[in-house]
Amino acid sequence: MSGPIVSAYFETGDEPALVLTGQKPVPTAVVLRGPRAHVDAEVTTDEDAGTWRAHAPLRASRWGGPELPLPAGEYALEVTPDGGESSTGAGAEAAASVPLAQLGTLRAELAEGVLTVGPPMDPAYDSGEGQDALERRYATRPGGVENAVFFESFYGRNASCNPLAIDRELARRAPHVTRYWSVIDLSVQVPEGAVAVVDGTPEWWRARGTARLLVVNDWLRRRFSRRTGQIVLQTWHGTPLKRLALHRPGFDPRRAVAVVKESRRWNVLLAQNPYSARILSKAYAFLRRPIWIEGYPRNDVLTTGDGAATRATLGIGPDERVLLYAPTWRDDRTEMVDFVDPAALAAASDAVVLVRGHSRTLQPGRDAEGPRVIDVTGFPDTAQLLLAADALITDYSSVMFDFSATGKPMYFLVPDIEHYRGELRGFYFDLPRYAPGPVVRTQDDLIAALRDTDPSEFAARYAAWRAKFNARDDGRAAERVVARIIDQGLLDPS
Repeated sequence: MSGPIVSAYFETGDEPALVLTGQKPVPTAVVLRGPRAHVDAEVTTDEDAGTWRAHAPLRASRWGGPELPLPAGEYALEVTPDGGESSTGAGAEAAASVPLAQLGTLRAELAEGVLTVGPPMDPAYDSGEGQDALERRYATRPGGVENAVFFESFYGRNASCNPLAIDRELARRAPHVTRYWSVIDLSVQVPEGAVAVVDGTPEWWRARGTARLLVVNDWLRRRFSRRTGQIVLQTWHGTPLKRLALHRPGFDPRRAVAVVKESRRWNVLLAQNPYSARILSKAYAFLRRPIWIEGYPRNDVLTTGDGAATRATLGIGPDERVLLYAPTWRDDRTEMVDFVDPAALAAASDAVVLVRGHSRTLQPGRDAEGPRVIDVTGFPDTAQLLLAADALITDYSSVMFDFSATGKPMYFLVPDIEHYRGELRGFYFDLPRYAPGPVVRTQDDLIAALRDTDPSEFAARYAAWRAKFNARDDGRAAERVVARIIDQGLLDPS
């Protein structure tokens, strides 16, 4: 067994770290392991004193990107003794604890062998009363709006989707405009030249309350109220198959009030196609207001780029077959569905399987593992994954309407279709009737379809699908959207 941990403390400064010290024998490994990231500590020894020291930086790099602060969450402390099996958590001889500390880019606490990491929020504001005070401060703040854009994607869980594509084009067309990005913590990488503002901080409230233009792809939160001169561009995040908002099964008066209240905050709605425009306008009571049918900026790269760089980043060879499994979330569970054994699928299909959970399963879930399996739920840009994949496997996710812009094969694994269609959400059209690829109910049927299906069987359906849903996905949607923003005076580009 390794010697007991005799002390633990946080190093502060530009690169905060957790430091553990103990007596010999020396552990062979010390790891902080979380659901979406882990840190290997550097273990050193002092032979004269008979002690060891483990230094674990509270930063991590994923997908070849920069080292960033650890995502908020819990990290089990794993200590592997010399010649033995690792022990975890309180069993890792981790009697030492470190009280909650603000470490600049994050805050952290060690207790009973578990490191809890949170965003860098001043405790004075990390409460209902603190947030109420900030809301009052910035709701009543005098002065006009700033020539700036406030971006938020999936409630700040990442910087992605249509807001990211619009950001990139705005940076090109109007480089002097300030671009703020709402993030849940500083583990979220923001685009070059942008300013990260952590959700709920004074900087976040100020940026959201004064930016002239807000570009979001989901609901606004924390009782947002537009100030005079502010414009909200709601890009949404997918063409809908499943019923939304006012169209969801069962009438709920509280939901109806919330939907109408939310949509009144928006000035402009972006739609991928006329089908989406019709549905979103009714589902969100967004009537007699501007809807821009310009295609999806997030899909521009699907016609202008290739997946070579993403494959290289993920360690996938150029000749390997890549299957992307990307199911949607379920209203009755927090984690991703378990309808696929990704390792078995990879072996049976002689392929690398990329597992992409919905953004709502990012925090509660845990990375899938196995031979030739790569969990890419935390990968920052879905479009790059679509480029890297040879085929898509999904169920009811709107990713089907994006991937079809590539023309590559799609497969639909829907074991719970009756439950989902009849009880959870309902559909706007009959998926099995119009799907541009095989619709299957089991993993065995999926493997057979991947092996035996001739894509020409679905050529007519695929062509009709693309004509209906992808006519404006031509690689220039971001250009058109940003041109409208500038031409209509929503921002001053100079």
